[in-house]
Amino acid sequence: MLRSILLAIGAYKIYEKWLWHQVKNGVKPEHIAVILDGNRRWASEKDLDPWYGHKKGAEKVEKLLEWCLKLNVKSITLYAFSTENFRRPRKEVEEIMQIAAEKLQKIITDERIHKNKVRVKVIGRINLLPENLQKMIADAEKATQNYDKHFLNVAFAYGGRAEIVDAAKKIAEMVQKKEIAPEEIDEELFEQHLYTSHLPKQDPDLIIRTSGEERLSGFLLWQSAYSELCFLDVYWPDFRLIDLLRAVRTFQKRKRRFGA
Repeated sequence: MLRSILLAIGAYKIYEKWLWHQVKNGVKPEHIAVILDGNRRWASEKDLDPWYGHKKGAEKVEKLLEWCLKLNVKSITLYAFSTENFRRPRKEVEEIMQIAAEKLQKIITDERIHKNKVRVKVIGRINLLPENLQKMIADAEKATQNYDKHFLNVAFAYGGRAEIVDAAKKIAEMVQKKEIAPEEIDEELFEQHLYTSHLPKQDPDLIIRTSGEERLSGFLLWQSAYSELCFLDVYWPDFRLIDLLRAVRTFQKRKRRFGA
């Protein structure tokens, strides 16, 4: 049994190195977005409460950051909690909020964040979150606000339609205050009021969704117009480096014409 496990580990490492060799010299996605799906189903198949899946998924986010830094990906945007997710059982939502607070607290002192100059930002309707979590978000963002080498965005209390509505409201207020005229409104102006306006490149080159589902579920609706999509049949807690490398390899093989 042990010998079989060791052989499997050895084979995995060989495959991982082979994939890395394939993608290392190709064009890397500048901005990767990931829909972190499958935490609850992962836990359910192991007869565990849902929050154990969320905890495992949060741990995997740390590995993803490590892998993307190794690939020199500039921006990562993660879909962690949608506005619709508030409808889940109260206990589960409370546990998710606690996990988020713990991970944000860790970010503030995480050596990798500061060494690699990673700016951390939570995007979404932050006002819907518990006050203690809002404070933790503010602290994490303040601790990294001057960094611009890499960007880690966590979509929390996020909805793609909500983002577009919020941007439209801000622009409507500017028109009402006569700061701009209606004819000045264009795509560039609109993008300046999206949650992702702080990014050097708002549109993801590659969007990955785990768990086997093949839809965006409202994620980055404006920004994803020309993103390459990759759907993986693996629950988020089981996501591996080879899954990321295979997604990047798929991205590198596609011809991007942007409508031309």
